[in-house]
Amino acid sequence: MLDTTAHRPVPFRQFVLKVHGRCNLDCTYCYLYQGPDHGWRDRPARTPERTMRRVADRIAEHVRGHRLDAIRVELHGGEPLLTGPDPVLAYADAVREAVDCRVTATVQTNGTRLTAGALDRLAAAGIRVGLSLDGGRAAHNARRVDHAGRPAWPAARAAAERLAARPRAYAGILCTIDLAVDPLDVYRSLLALRPPGVDFLLPHANWDRPPPGIPGRPPGRHRPTPTPYGDWLAAVFDAWWDEGRLSTRIRLFQEIAGLLLGSPSRAEAVGLSPMAAVVVETDGAIEQVDSLRSAYEGASETGLDVFRHSFDQALRHPGVAARQLGERALAEECLGCPVGKVCGGGNYVHRYAPGTGFRHPSVYCADLERLVRHIAHRLQRTSRAAR
Repeated sequence: MLDTTAHRPVPFRQFVLKVHGRCNLDCTYCYLYQGPDHGWRDRPARTPERTMRRVADRIAEHVRGHRLDAIRVELHGGEPLLTGPDPVLAYADAVREAVDCRVTATVQTNGTRLTAGALDRLAAAGIRVGLSLDGGRAAHNARRVDHAGRPAWPAARAAAERLAARPRAYAGILCTIDLAVDPLDVYRSLLALRPPGVDFLLPHANWDRPPPGIPGRPPGRHRPTPTPYGDWLAAVFDAWWDEGRLSTRIRLFQEIAGLLLGSPSRAEAVGLSPMAAVVVETDGAIEQVDSLRSAYEGASETGLDVFRHSFDQALRHPGVAARQLGERALAEECLGCPVGKVCGGGNYVHRYAPGTGFRHPSVYCADLERLVRHIAHRLQRTSRAAR
């Protein structure tokens, strides 16, 4: 068991606020609604205004207590635009009115409800919009369907076109990797949608539920082993790097390159920087990040809520503290790994194994090492060529 007694908490700076607890899509790979945790069924479908105000007050309390000069507010779901932009705007307004610091607000949507009018109102309120897609073609998004099995792509494509015409309101695209689709086709089709950035995500999986393309096996580092996700990402990295498209941010690549050059990480996928994000559910429950729900029922729960508890109390929760321990939370195999400080053990939830918890290498261990070494090699070659 991890010893968190000497831990000095890092304050939360990213607040993921659930606007809706339901979604109009039924994506076949969704860890939230298709995974092992069904707690969403017991929560309100929409966050009441009273809860929004209480969340805003608790955030303001946290900002004052830690003298924060800036925070990020991520409006999420389910689908946060399920009933239009009004709840999103109300939640963002409540936080901005309560706090005395800079607030960067973003809404993450599947795009199917992002009408021209909704985008106008969100942009006018300074709320940037992130889009979730699996690629820039209909075939790439075959897994993204509604509850009647109808494709989400036509509406999502229209949303992407609207966002491309409003670059100041465009936060970027989140894309979950599908090994069945050619990586360069996905990459170039997404560039055609003109996002300012793309975040490629490994499917949420663990040692109990391995990802597609990786066989089940006991937790730990395994060699030799195939690296299908590392190969997929390395192909995209080469295209991105060689084409000089660095103005289009790809967060995973930039994080790894920065870590190799000595910068701290800013994302949970790699590196050892403390996790500074917290989730508030539609009923006001304070939870850890949603991805933990892919591990087991209740994995994200803290037992705390904004009506009875502060965010400082959430910082002392053992699960939250474990995400801020850096190297002290890593498995022994990771501590001895030459790329361990860059990989950082990978995404915390990808380390889970039943009965033994999260102190394991990532189920994507070999893939991450493949990608880190590949990027390091490309950086080295570029440096030599520049001399």
